[in-house]
Amino acid sequence: MGTALFIVDVQNDFTEGGALAVAGGHAVASGISRLLADHAGEYDIVVASRDWHDPDNDNGGHFAADPDFTDTWPAHCMAGTAGAQYDPGLETGSVTHHVKKGQGRPAYSLFEGTTDDGETVEQLLDAFGIVDVDITGIATDYCVRASALDAIAHGRHVRVLTSLVAGVARESSDAALAELAHAGAELV
Repeated sequence: MGTALFIVDVQNDFTEGGALAVAGGHAVASGISRLLADHAGEYDIVVASRDWHDPDNDNGGHFAADPDFTDTWPAHCMAGTAGAQYDPGLETGSVTHHVKKGQGRPAYSLFEGTTDDGETVEQLLDAFGIVDVDITGIATDYCVRASALDAIAHGRHVRVLTSLVAGVARESSDAALAELAHAGAELV
């Protein structure tokens, strides 16, 4: 019975100064780095996801000139750009698996991504016998929420490390955390 750490979308475009900046993003990046410095050995795998959108199209309607900030968004995390890179405060030396998601289509959950070798997150979890998943990252009310719900749906015990997530808005983040707790996630 193994344990994984998920680091969801701690990227330049989602931290302060980015295209879709979330307040507290830099603090989340440095907090996750401290967690890894002190506890990386407690995880069988550490999976970090990144939005990795195509730069030359609307990514299945995900990008819009006049976004509604619910289903459509300004261009962000385009493959190969500085905005798609990890926040510089996130130390990635302990990351065992890097996952890219949203390649040409909308994608919120880390489970919608694959490694560069084409492995899915579900395949990784099964291969390493992962039962427990700790989740950190950005944004609480979108990609963290979707990733946690998918982990629960895939039969994993989920803990959301609430001091290591940041959301777009307080109300929607609080609602997301309440939904996750109701779905069976442990908020710690």
